[in-house]
Amino acid sequence: MTDNIRNVERRSPKPPMRQERIPQAIFYMIGAGGTFAFSSAFSKWLVATYPVGEVLFSRNIVALLLFAAFILPTSGLAVLRTKRLASHTMRSMSQFTSQSLLLIAFSMMPLASATAINFSSPLFATLASLAFLKERVGPARWVALALGFFGVLIVTNPGADTFQIGALYALGNAILFGTVTAGVRGMTSTESTETLTIYQLLLLSIFYAATLPFAFTMPTWPDAALMGLNGITNLVGQYWWTRSLHLAPTSAVVPFQYLSLVWAMILGFALWGDMPTVGLIVGSAVVVGSGLFLLWYEAHVKKQTI
Repeated sequence: MTDNIRNVERRSPKPPMRQERIPQAIFYMIGAGGTFAFSSAFSKWLVATYPVGEVLFSRNIVALLLFAAFILPTSGLAVLRTKRLASHTMRSMSQFTSQSLLLIAFSMMPLASATAINFSSPLFATLASLAFLKERVGPARWVALALGFFGVLIVTNPGADTFQIGALYALGNAILFGTVTAGVRGMTSTESTETLTIYQLLLLSIFYAATLPFAFTMPTWPDAALMGLNGITNLVGQYWWTRSLHLAPTSAVVPFQYLSLVWAMILGFALWGDMPTVGLIVGSAVVVGSGLFLLWYEAHVKKQTI
């Protein structure tokens, strides 16, 4: 009996020792942004034919099954061990609502306008971290946040059509996603990346499964394959995003979420032939420049403290 307990403990995800590795965390966030851009493109394509709940259920259940197949052989059920089940549930409920709001916004308004509003989430994440986690947000991070958001506005060029009912859904997603980002950062003090990821995927799959009896359309084989790809990209992006928050303060990495907009614009050109505009070029330069500035600043500060 004792030996079995020791074996489980050896296989358990190690307690998360939060070490500040900001440059590494930034690269994780950049990678997450790229994979999330693919997932967003897949989701927007699918939601034109299938209910929002079905699209998000398929995305999360595929990711859950793949992640379980990867993590359970090494960690076993110990990956589910937590003393913060209520926090996991609250976080998943927030993400259930925010993801639903975002897809509804995409279906009701121009993608550029919805994207502009959605990318205000790093500001809400930073404010939430300042208020609830008492994280220090220095002048350099505030400047990077402001410049990155300004670049997003240049790229998307939101006009008067932004202020419509769909904008309220997009804004609700931005606020909730920002608070979720700060909440996950707080939970990394006791929860491993693996535990955070599996609870998120498990609970979201349950929540979205509850919507299927109300709206469901049998997918075609090509669309089913696309749903599978959507789940894979969602899993990779979610894991890297969570890992990034393990390794750095929220305000240090959230500006790099802006880069996913650049990935989305590249995908738009490659898949739909959307030609780059002057606003895209200038805004993307501002977004990338703000991220590179913060990367240089964090590496410089770390070098001085060694």
